Amino acid sequence: MNILFISLGCDKNLVDSEVMLGLLDSRGYQIVDDETIADVIVVNTCCFIHDAKEESIQTILEMAEYKKTGRLKALVVTGCLAQRYQQEIIDEIPEVDAVLGTASYDKIAEAIDEALDGHTEMYLEDIDRLPQVSSKRLVTTGGHYAYLKIAEGCDKHCTYCIIPKVRGNYRSVPMEQLLKEAKELAEGGVKELILVAQETTVYGQDIYGEKSLHRLLRELCKIDGIQWIRLLYCYPEEIDANLIRVMKEEPKICHYLDLPIQHASDAILKKMGRRTSKAQLVDTIRTLREEIPDITLRTTLITGFPGETEEQHQELVEFVDEMEFDRLGVFTYSPEENTPAAEMPDQIPEEVKEDRQAELMELQQEIAFDLAEDMIDREVLVMIEGKVADENAYVGRTYRDAPNVDGLIFINTDEELMSGDFAKVKVTGAMEYDLIGELM
Repeated sequence: MNILFISLGCDKNLVDSEVMLGLLDSRGYQIVDDETIADVIVVNTCCFIHDAKEESIQTILEMAEYKKTGRLKALVVTGCLAQRYQQEIIDEIPEVDAVLGTASYDKIAEAIDEALDGHTEMYLEDIDRLPQVSSKRLVTTGGHYAYLKIAEGCDKHCTYCIIPKVRGNYRSVPMEQLLKEAKELAEGGVKELILVAQETTVYGQDIYGEKSLHRLLRELCKIDGIQWIRLLYCYPEEIDANLIRVMKEEPKICHYLDLPIQHASDAILKKMGRRTSKAQLVDTIRTLREEIPDITLRTTLITGFPGETEEQHQELVEFVDEMEFDRLGVFTYSPEENTPAAEMPDQIPEEVKEDRQAELMELQQEIAFDLAEDMIDREVLVMIEGKVADENAYVGRTYRDAPNVDGLIFINTDEELMSGDFAKVKVTGAMEYDLIGELM
């Protein structure tokens, strides 16, 4: 029985997809990447912003066509869109045979069995449960790096965000379970662990009574085979001395932090339901750079939030100019139904949002190019990602670059390297967001 899996949205969704793939692989299903030969297609969806929702719906509709033109017997929809719009999906897309909510992905094999027997089912477990899976994940990231999802859900309730309603309250995965999973990943060849959650920094508070990310990191650093550990989605107000200390003391932890700040105007931050002020953001960033001078900081911003004035936008521009983030992404505000922000007055026209986004990205481009130029003549450790087709060159990442969101380094060499190898490289040039180097 051939199964095609399509995973949309974030890296946290990808982990759920890999868990489901592992379950199906253990049942003897054949994983394929060709829609025309698939007996079963699973679409793991996203609905975080409007564009993600549109992509999810379009993908489901495209796959539904294979009920008519291919050998497709069952179409299953999982993930955030499935959790949020389960009844609408069943009612409006009759080709869909099963819908699984965000806390039900461990029921995937059962759902497929029922679908193949001709039953249309919705699997919507308690949104605040943690699915229990004993089979190994099927890693889809190439084998040398993998995401480790350390928690599910979120308690922050930012006014623009639907995640708590589709992912539930914050639930930390018990430490012993994470360590077991990390050891299995290392035994499978994974060398870089990337820790993800809706927010990583409050890990453990719900089950251990205190923030325990630093304790988890200490234990992960003991695992043989793991050489890099990277932290994503660290809310700035939760970064504390324990986290900074473990980053300084443990050489396996990349001096890299992704801290989503969203804005720098106190008035907008308050309307967003964020828990920081501009002064606190400045203080956190300066502390991190003083304590860890070679740290790479990545952030994301939302522009065009309801009521954002031109003055508040310019305040954000000045903040970006002053802070000089190493990596930065900007989203235009997307009104999501059933969120407080969608009901706020003074919604900003799309063209204004896009103009503000363009201004911020143009400024960040200048900052990023200058920072890339500063890397020339430095020696860096690089994880090889693969070979450049038809050239004596390889592509890799430094500790400053998370996969799929940051830059790359291109290395010219006649030597044979393998994906996942580490190599010492001297940076010889910079081109926009990427670097050029040669083997030491």
